[in-house]
Amino acid sequence: MASRPPPRFVVRPHDAPVGRRRLLWLGVAWLTSLVIVGLLVGGLARRATPAANEQRQVKALAKQNDELQQQVTNLQRAGQVADIATQSLRKTLSEREEEISGLRADLGFYSRLTGGDAQREGLKVQEVRLLPVENSHAWNLTFSLTQNAKRGDDVTGNAMVSVEGLRGDKVVQLDWPALGDAAQKDGMPFRFKYFQQLQGTIVLPADFRPTRLIIKAQPAGDDPVTRTVAWGEALSGHLTPTQGEQDAQP
Repeated sequence: MASRPPPRFVVRPHDAPVGRRRLLWLGVAWLTSLVIVGLLVGGLARRATPAANEQRQVKALAKQNDELQQQVTNLQRAGQVADIATQSLRKTLSEREEEISGLRADLGFYSRLTGGDAQREGLKVQEVRLLPVENSHAWNLTFSLTQNAKRGDDVTGNAMVSVEGLRGDKVVQLDWPALGDAAQKDGMPFRFKYFQQLQGTIVLPADFRPTRLIIKAQPAGDDPVTRTVAWGEALSGHLTPTQGEQDAQP
């Protein structure tokens, strides 16, 4: 009996679970490698891309700019508050200085009036004040005449005003007839025992620049009293007996 040749193919049982696990591990390893490669490539790209660096710098500069703008805004607000406080302080100081000046003028006036331990004194011009008349070349003038209370006698007379100033390049003096009311051509009359306030209106030419007021009070039966006051001092409205004063006994 002849022998049989060996078979060309051998069939063996296949282990399916082992094969699936092997394929699964291979797939996981492949995916992991892809993730790692992607992360590395992305990191390198971000580090190496100039546009990304510029974007980060722009963001940083924008943030710094916002912070600086906020600081500038805060400083501006602080400066505004300081300016308001400074203006308020200056206004208060100006008001206090004006008040003190007025009190000094009042003190001088009443000291002059009462006389204290001083000798009996005669007529004197005090508290000269000027106020402009709106939309005109006129000025309202107010001044006070006083005498020491120790004299005790009434004083009567007339007061006249002259204005010295510039007309062109020349120094000119405008006397009472050219300034005052025609009805008071002889001056402003006065009669008092202790003091009296006189008021009048003067009109200046348009091309005249005043520099000084000259007030002349002529008491009856006595020598005239003259006081010269700078125009600016008369505008301030507060004069003591020693400011801008020249009392003369011609």
